[in-house]
Amino acid sequence: MMREIRLPLALSLGLASLGVASWKKKSLCQEGEKLCEGQEPAKDEPTRREGSPVPKLLTRPCKCVLSGQWQNELGSQVHIFDVEADGSFSGEYTTAVSATQAPIRPALLRGSQQLHGEEQQPTFGFTVNWKSFSDSTTVFVGQCFVDKSGEESLRTMWLLREEVSSEKDDWKATRTGCNVFTRIA
Repeated sequence: MMREIRLPLALSLGLASLGVASWKKKSLCQEGEKLCEGQEPAKDEPTRREGSPVPKLLTRPCKCVLSGQWQNELGSQVHIFDVEADGSFSGEYTTAVSATQAPIRPALLRGSQQLHGEEQQPTFGFTVNWKSFSDSTTVFVGQCFVDKSGEESLRTMWLLREEVSSEKDDWKATRTGCNVFTRIA
């Protein structure tokens, strides 16, 4: 929903006249031209007159983009490489926590993102095989969100399965949890 605010024309916009003008307050998309409904401008993003050029350096995302580097609240990092046209992707996961005594090493991941036309906040899933230092595998499912200020996050739930020596130990082989990842690059 758009809100109107009134600002003096003499604000550091290089305008010569003093007075009051009507300005529309909206956040801008990565593409630089499309406006995102319902987003609040970031603190460093000035409001702009409708129809005026869009400043490229101050844009905020409308669509959540999965590729990039993410970090969760524990310090674990995910680097998702480019998402292919069919929604598949690969990447690398470096965990900050482990139950094993072996040194932690980055692990490869493989996943898929839901593609339904112009999904703005897609669901996704990926699998991490920790074979570089552990006998476990973890699957993550989640959704990529963009909040009103344009900040992206990955809200995930995971299931970790570790190898056990016998079927009678199956009860202790699976753990679950949730993580929220925020973009770091």
